Amino acid sequence: ILPIPKKRRPEINWQAVEDYERQKIRFDFLQAQEDELRKSLEDLHTAIHHIDEKSKIRFKHALEEVDEKFRKVFPIIFGGGAAQLKLLGSMDDAEAGVDIVAQPPGKKMQSLTLMSGGEKALTALSLIFSIYLVKPSPFCLLDEVDAPLDDANVGRFNELLREMSHESQFILITHNKKT
Repeated sequence: ILPIPKKRRPEINWQAVEDYERQKIRFDFLQAQEDELRKSLEDLHTAIHHIDEKSKIRFKHALEEVDEKFRKVFPIIFGGGAAQLKLLGSMDDAEAGVDIVAQPPGKKMQSLTLMSGGEKALTALSLIFSIYLVKPSPFCLLDEVDAPLDDANVGRFNELLREMSHESQFILITHNKKT
């Protein structure tokens, strides 16, 4: 004969109530931390969006100002011709860029890649001076920027440099006697 098992009463864990209270306090604390982090992320996304929008507006404005100056400076340095800056793509596109389109005197409108070394140098100088005219500084350091230029272009470069030196100080490193 098998013995009849005694009915066992379930054991009561008196620590469970205290454990629950501790865990509840910790859970509430972590929940509050998560809520704060979510709010901070939302605020951060809002700030990033605001900065992006402001940056786009400022970039567009700066591009327009530099383009305006570039259209004026280019003919002075080249003794004629025309040039402009074009936005490639959309302002919202991360791959957007700026294209320099130039037309030296007596030539058709072309990209920089089709120009001679001297024409590229003059175009780059035009762009540098255009940016400089939009946001001048007390001094400017130029290192052998006139090296690829012929005598006629060096003369125009020097004239523009003299004119701009009324507003700022230029430190110019050169091997060109004319400069």
